[in-house]
Amino acid sequence: MHVAPKTAGAPAPVALKIAGWAIAFRAFSAVLALLSNIVFPDYRSEQFTVWGSTSVFWDAFARHDSGWYWQIARYGYTGGAGAYVPGGRSAIAYFPAYPLLMRYVGRALGPRPADLYIGGLVVSWVAFVLAMIGVYYLARLDLPPRRAERAAILAAIFPFAFVFGAVYSEALFLAATLACFYCFRTRRWIPGGLCGALATATRVNGIMMWPALAWIAWSGVSGGEDTRREGRRAIIGLLLVGAGVGSYSLFVYRLSGNPFEWAAAIQRWGYYPGGSPFTVFFGLGRALITHPYAFLAGERMAPYDSLNGVAALACVVSVPFIWMRFGAGYGLFMAANLWLPLSSGQVEGMARYSAVMFPLFIWLASLRSRAAFVPTVIVFAMLYTLCMALFTNIYPLF
Repeated sequence: MHVAPKTAGAPAPVALKIAGWAIAFRAFSAVLALLSNIVFPDYRSEQFTVWGSTSVFWDAFARHDSGWYWQIARYGYTGGAGAYVPGGRSAIAYFPAYPLLMRYVGRALGPRPADLYIGGLVVSWVAFVLAMIGVYYLARLDLPPRRAERAAILAAIFPFAFVFGAVYSEALFLAATLACFYCFRTRRWIPGGLCGALATATRVNGIMMWPALAWIAWSGVSGGEDTRREGRRAIIGLLLVGAGVGSYSLFVYRLSGNPFEWAAAIQRWGYYPGGSPFTVFFGLGRALITHPYAFLAGERMAPYDSLNGVAALACVVSVPFIWMRFGAGYGLFMAANLWLPLSSGQVEGMARYSAVMFPLFIWLASLRSRAAFVPTVIVFAMLYTLCMALFTNIYPLF
């Protein structure tokens, strides 16, 4: 991987074209989710609704964790059902950037509780459009225009990219992460640090981008004309990246007396990082190889664990290829962000976490064979429809 010159980028008409099809794709996905909600029965009863009663259109965007973000947006971390309780589960495990934006946009729309959900939806859709433009801009640093467009397409139709259109924080995280990497790769250290701060204030795994950014900064500074000045600015940028999680930890310290109480809260949900990241694949792989039908048909969570596990494994397998093709920066980003959740010994949520692994889509787009790209798009689109239907109808695909 090389650090690109500051002039690298994409023409404005291309960015507008990507924005247009991104909005059209989100609208098309919304129609598919509506049809799924009308035709198929829900797996379980609704935990919450957007308007206080069932809406087959609006409720498709708000499932599972969306309720936690709504709690934070309305009550903060000290009120409502998600209020912080020492030693208990609470909304403190969810980082604040997304629900705060959700609150401000929702309040601008109106005073109703439902407006907060709609505010979150606006944030997610806008962030998705920016993220797709960001994928193209970042891919253009290494790929020709046509392949960079392919990277954006693959990122949009990844089987678990449906979360980018829901009241979830992934779209905001991806947009901020892409902006951060683009700025670092074009030696815009301070703006990159600010974008990185937004990412680390959005999701807990945000700080895991730091080793990759440090490598990119070291590589960029070492060949600069003014090494000392560039080095200082790069260090400031790297420090700014940690400001997001640092600020939240300071808030948590004032609330609980422990700056890492958010990590303890995550553990109370059953996530204990630090183990082997490969252990989780052994049991799942053995079941799928030795008795796949009995496993998938007989165990309640087997289909969803398999979807999560296969997505995670595909990302793990791609790491060395991404490292060789694009360098240590992207390889470190993939490895660190996969290690953290996999080391907890669970595959739950891994497919959703994989949706923000942007180097995967850039690498797939770099493959020269059109015969490989077209089947990939078809498989992605089919699985995207299936997974979105499962999410919409409240199946345990979190």
